[in-house]
Amino acid sequence: MFKYTVKRILQGFLLIFIVSIITFLILKVIPADPATLILGTEASAENIERLRESMGLNRPYYIQYIEWISKAVMGDLGQSYYFGKSVKTLISERLTTTFLLASVSIIISFILSVLLGIIASLNRGGIIDHIIRFITQISTAMPSFWLGMIALTYLAARLKIFPITSSIDFSNSLSENIYNIILPAMVLSLGQMGTLIRQVRSSMIYVLDSDYILNAKIRGLSYRKIIFKYALKSAIIAPITLTGLQFANLFGGTAVIETVFSLAGLGRLLVVSVEQRDIILLQGIVLFITSMVVIISIITDIISSSLNKSIKMEISK
Repeated sequence: MFKYTVKRILQGFLLIFIVSIITFLILKVIPADPATLILGTEASAENIERLRESMGLNRPYYIQYIEWISKAVMGDLGQSYYFGKSVKTLISERLTTTFLLASVSIIISFILSVLLGIIASLNRGGIIDHIIRFITQISTAMPSFWLGMIALTYLAARLKIFPITSSIDFSNSLSENIYNIILPAMVLSLGQMGTLIRQVRSSMIYVLDSDYILNAKIRGLSYRKIIFKYALKSAIIAPITLTGLQFANLFGGTAVIETVFSLAGLGRLLVVSVEQRDIILLQGIVLFITSMVVIISIITDIISSSLNKSIKMEISK
């Protein structure tokens, strides 16, 4: 287990390193001169060139990369020339909103997906199974921005069940903040549920057809004990891995929902950095999101591996 953990950590560092190089080079070929964006198009060529020199933009790319990544490792992601603030500060200000939105969304998605996946697997081929599979196809096919607009129009504006403006206020309690973002979290969770329900259903069907479940039935164990103690415990490993990956991807995949619901999160900050061609900010956000995805993926793999080992040991007893 220790060797596996070390191997995954080293792979994670290598992936972050490769992504940082690709991101740096791609953003360098974009036709957007930071010096011109800072001073404006009416600035003289001499002033622009002087600023480029002071920012180190005339140096070779490999020197610029080494300087940027060495500072990033120490926590210095640079200064946003659109906001006039450090990238680290901008990310930290918006991280809580995205983290809470992603957490609530993934909890809703996981609970509902496990319940519906179990029900579908126990009624495989029946009408309930077909209804649930139809729901998964619909939830996967519908675009999140359209669902967001529908939810805002009917559930917030007309029925007034949820607040129209979603926001995180640190002066409020955790329950109040969750209530404020529950609507965008529900919309966001619908996009995750389709894949997760299919995963739970297929994993449960595979486990229920296995020999040790048949052996448990022969031994006369209760139906509930077979389903929840043995079948679900084995089948839940793959859905947990998928949930971890979905949670990691949400750190960079909430831009549409945050824009529709006017949430000041990382996704919206990423959109602004692209719109304003703020290269320094964009580099910092991409590197941070990549690091978060890698870290969460490693943690998920370690948890899944531990669960799988413990279940095998329990079954062998």
